[in-house]
Amino acid sequence: MAESAIHPLGPFPKPSQISFGTDGLRGRVQTMLTPSLALQVGYWTGRVLQADGPVLIGMDSRSSGSMVVAALTAGLTAAGREVWTLGLCPTPAVPVLIRRYSAAGGLMVSASHNPPEDNGIKVFGADGSKLSPERQLAIEAGLCMGDGSGIELAASGCTHHRPELLDHYRASLLSSVEQHRLDGVPIVLDLCWGSATACGAEVFSALGAELTVLHGDPDGTRINVKCGSTHLEPLRRAVIESGAVMGFAFDGDADRMLAVDGQGRVVDGDHVLYLWGSALQEKGHLPDQRLVATVMSNLGFERAWQARGGLLDRTAVGDQHVHAAMVTTGAALGGEQSGHILSSAHGLSGDGVLTALQLASLCHAKQLSLAEWVDQSFQAYPQKLVNVHVENRSRRKDWADCAPFHALVQEAEASMAEDGRVLVRASGTEPLLRVMVEAADQAIVDHWTSRLAGAAEEYLNVS
Repeated sequence: MAESAIHPLGPFPKPSQISFGTDGLRGRVQTMLTPSLALQVGYWTGRVLQADGPVLIGMDSRSSGSMVVAALTAGLTAAGREVWTLGLCPTPAVPVLIRRYSAAGGLMVSASHNPPEDNGIKVFGADGSKLSPERQLAIEAGLCMGDGSGIELAASGCTHHRPELLDHYRASLLSSVEQHRLDGVPIVLDLCWGSATACGAEVFSALGAELTVLHGDPDGTRINVKCGSTHLEPLRRAVIESGAVMGFAFDGDADRMLAVDGQGRVVDGDHVLYLWGSALQEKGHLPDQRLVATVMSNLGFERAWQARGGLLDRTAVGDQHVHAAMVTTGAALGGEQSGHILSSAHGLSGDGVLTALQLASLCHAKQLSLAEWVDQSFQAYPQKLVNVHVENRSRRKDWADCAPFHALVQEAEASMAEDGRVLVRASGTEPLLRVMVEAADQAIVDHWTSRLAGAAEEYLNVS
């Protein structure tokens, strides 16, 4: 195939640009994620899914969402699939409804925490899990033909708009807190102009919470812009000014959540795992006292959890890795520092709204404010993450082959010994190399972060 192909529905990306990252396909609309690409993603997904039944499609609030959904629907129906469109919904609603209605699979149109001009496609199988790497590769193989030569039209499938199915998802959120109400509890929600606007305020209000809502309407032009889980300052300010006991911020598709306590302190995914895990441990509902986290989780969290007699398994970054480890070990709870939390009791799908409900209801049941409960948890080690722009994908992924940069990483690790660590990894969705340093002393963190980020910029961006 040529370097790029011209299609009536927009340019088709180069084969080197077509790859499922850590969380599906994602990129700039009309440059990478074009209608032409989305149509073929729909077709090849329809071919790759093995089960019978409808294919569900949800979307966040991005302005490009309807276009991408329409193209996916055209491809799926060309593959002979029946399609049920859900409209605006959180990503976790899709796997919940796949399982509820015995669907063949589902797709979510969202770029998660990315800016409004991006969009993405996440694919789920019949069990509600993210599509396996093998099936992702099968879709990629079809896409990399690019010219559509592998497409064989089947009997056309039909399409139904089914937004009423989301009532079951909302009911599942309410039932997850076991009738623990939040009557009169002052809470702030930052709904990020995104998917959480479909149900976040509704379910908290149904439990009696006294709500202050920020960015509470679906607005695809402002999704993730200086709000939500990637920009917590509006939430912090609102919690303090309103006298709320806690606040919750979601990302664009509401599969992640970060919290703020009544003192304005950030409560990240590590704290959520520790607090929720402690509650499960006290009830005897945590097999092997095990939690699953990623390599990004804080050393302070790990050592505090071990002091409670717990085990902490670490995986590579990405909820699919956490999911796989939880299935293998039988763990009840796992997640990422970024606020993506998975619970085996609730379908093993990262769900920011569900996680917020759990944290709020557990606090209320303990008759503690979130700040008081956090004070009983752990002291995080200073940790700093710097994103270095590295356009060359091969150099980004194979950074360890750059001898001067790799040598500096080793020097940093040797100097900190057991009191710190360095983590370098390539982003799966953006042209970034992420450099993280963690140590008991902030000055050491700042020193090595600056040196390593500067070296990455110097050595990895050479032509």
